[in-house]
Amino acid sequence: MPKMKTKSSCKKRFKVTAKGRVKAGQAGKRHGMIKRTNKFLRNARGTTTLAAADEKIVKSMMPYSR
Repeated sequence: MPKMKTKSSCKKRFKVTAKGRVKAGQAGKRHGMIKRTNKFLRNARGTTTLAAADEKIVKSMMPYSR
């Protein structure tokens, strides 16, 4: 049986933690910072873990990350 392929887009954007959660960068920080509140910018630093429904989608595209 041949190896399954990982989606390259997922490989670049997501990491799987030791407990199996999916880690991703925060959204909404590419442009338009002037209209965003300081609180939003502060809270959107670093990374976040995805919701369970989104996790399922990402994990289906990364077969060897389980």
